[in-house]
Amino acid sequence: MAGSSLQSSKDETLSSPHHPSKPIITSPSRWNTLEFYFYYVCFIVIVPYMFYVAHSKPARIIKSTLQGCQTDGFLDEKCDAQYAQFRDNLPKLIFLSLVFIGFNRSIASFTSGADGRLRALSLTSVVIIAALHGTSALKILIIVSISYSIGRLMGGSKLNPVLSWIFNLGVLFLNEAKDGYSFAALHSSLGCLDDYEGVLPRWHILFNFVMLRLVSFNMDYYWQIKKTRAEYKVGRGGGIGAVYFTGKVSNSTLLDKDRIDIPCKPSDYNYTYFLAYVLYTPLYLCGPILTYNDFISQMYVPSPHVTRRFVITYALRLVGVILLMEWTLHYIYVVAISKEKAWDGDTPLELSMIGYFNLVIIWMKLLIPWRFFRLWALADGIWTEENMVRCMSNNFSAQRFWKSWHRTFNRWLIRYVYVPLGGAKYFMFNMWIVFTFVALWHDIELKLLAWGWLICLFLLPEIIASQLFSFKKYGNKPYYRFVCGVGAVGNILMMMIANLVGFCVGLDGMKDMLTQIFGTVNGLMFLVSVSCTLFVGVQVMFELRESEKRRGDRRYLM
Repeated sequence: MAGSSLQSSKDETLSSPHHPSKPIITSPSRWNTLEFYFYYVCFIVIVPYMFYVAHSKPARIIKSTLQGCQTDGFLDEKCDAQYAQFRDNLPKLIFLSLVFIGFNRSIASFTSGADGRLRALSLTSVVIIAALHGTSALKILIIVSISYSIGRLMGGSKLNPVLSWIFNLGVLFLNEAKDGYSFAALHSSLGCLDDYEGVLPRWHILFNFVMLRLVSFNMDYYWQIKKTRAEYKVGRGGGIGAVYFTGKVSNSTLLDKDRIDIPCKPSDYNYTYFLAYVLYTPLYLCGPILTYNDFISQMYVPSPHVTRRFVITYALRLVGVILLMEWTLHYIYVVAISKEKAWDGDTPLELSMIGYFNLVIIWMKLLIPWRFFRLWALADGIWTEENMVRCMSNNFSAQRFWKSWHRTFNRWLIRYVYVPLGGAKYFMFNMWIVFTFVALWHDIELKLLAWGWLICLFLLPEIIASQLFSFKKYGNKPYYRFVCGVGAVGNILMMMIANLVGFCVGLDGMKDMLTQIFGTVNGLMFLVSVSCTLFVGVQVMFELRESEKRRGDRRYLM
């Protein structure tokens, strides 16, 4: 229900960016209505108060409680090890990216065509992997070579996807169980190789992203055999797959969807191109995720989205987000409080602010590395989708939330997991498999499994409500928008609970929080006030979607 379109009976129409002949129905603007003036007042009062509560909390905590997060007598950003590692290595990453891009452009000036660039990329990537992981680069090359061999040897056989998935899932579990393996475990005489660990010894932590690319290569190769390029239409009805990559198809005719769906030439599925893709340095460490077909297509026909102006603007936006993250960590210490579980005696409001700002910081600490590595790829001429399409606090639908959070992973899951399992036809069944895989892919932990299954459980009310109270049936009713708002509030509360369990306070912290909220009168009163606050925010979100429709901005779909 909350995920339904919210339209008025007095509609205006626009042309759809996806289907030019199909109108988009929009409602008149509500920004200058009395209702929304009330909402503005709520925002002016409530949002600053949220920051005040989150900031004032540490003043009442004994510093020794958070000793593990202090530097020179101050609580600081070291509490979040993941972000601290990225920030500490940022100067090195910037230097590496400049060297990488400069080397690639130098090579490009001496070579012509996609083949020369891909060969140079494969060599450069192997050298960088060796520098990053030392002798463990041999382990990586062995694993990716075995996966490549499975895909090539099985070809169009049904065993290809089966063996590819079994092998790559097995590698994920073994990497975790054996902590990246060691040469000494194979034979004592090889123990000396363990001394050359490189800059990042824990190579297996990063291998999760490599695993996604390994599956992408094998599946794209498998589908290429099943359906040749000549069977595909290109772009807006112009040309066929047979002329794809030959230079006869312009980058304006070629849609992003074409790059993913249309197979490469059979000769493009070779080991050199495979290494260039799997180990492509800008996307190796963190993503975003790019399919094999898309990557190779951009070598032949560059994306028109990559312009100098876009790259510069994107870089400035990245700097702005980093500064905001530094300010937040310096003045709001919810990461330290969660790490030390220092929430005894807190009120429901304080507990909720700990949880909420933890989620905000998680959103930013993921956004920043993803944007950095995407910027690196953009500067190298490779277009990838944005991982975080929408602000964390601008989501009211669980289904749409997962379309805009880690978007490239979401698209990968749809292409390689969801659709092969039957897609929407078996949605109620395969969503459990999808989210179980997502949880295990992140890390093999009980709390992440609980997170994945909670997501599935919390999707059900929205799916059922959307079918029972669809816009087609009730969209012309004056109360429909407000009923959707109530459903959206429930969605947001459930999404916050699931993400807090999986990535913040865990099961114990969530138990304490729910006990405080539902076990006291003050807690129940707080729940009512939070629900009212979220309802106001949801109505503003609905209107933001309508504004995006009126502008023809396709983000309204998410």
